[in-house]
Amino acid sequence: MKFKLAYAAAALLGVALLTASPPAWVHHSGAMFDRTKVVKIMGVVTEFNWANPHSSFKVDVTGADGTLETWAIEMNGPNNLVHEGWKRTSIKPGDKVSVVVNPLRDGRPGGWYVGITLADGKMLGSDHASPDDTGPNAPAGGGTPAGATPDRG
Repeated sequence: MKFKLAYAAAALLGVALLTASPPAWVHHSGAMFDRTKVVKIMGVVTEFNWANPHSSFKVDVTGADGTLETWAIEMNGPNNLVHEGWKRTSIKPGDKVSVVVNPLRDGRPGGWYVGITLADGKMLGSDHASPDDTGPNAPAGGGTPAGATPDRG
């Protein structure tokens, strides 16, 4: 009986530890991104963080009225990005880029990375859809937010 009780206690402790483990409760939801919309911004990279669990970068975007907005872009981790052609050195502060994102639902300048076109024309990402694309493979939603400069070719 003591033997069975010890195994039951060990199993219960294992379940409790798995339930309370940081990776299980630290990782946040992607609900803040509107995955039905795709927007393209053009600007200058100000920061790039190649880190787990999510890499990220910031882009300064100058609006038509001359105002500057800093967009915060969240990405997958380096292991996934490498499979899309990314390197730790793919972008750096000062690089001019065109970025396709799923925007934040609350309208703040930021989003989930979809694709990027570098200054030399190289494209990285799993989807380079433009908000102006049409046809059967076009993204749902679309549009260019205030302060963003559409890339029309």
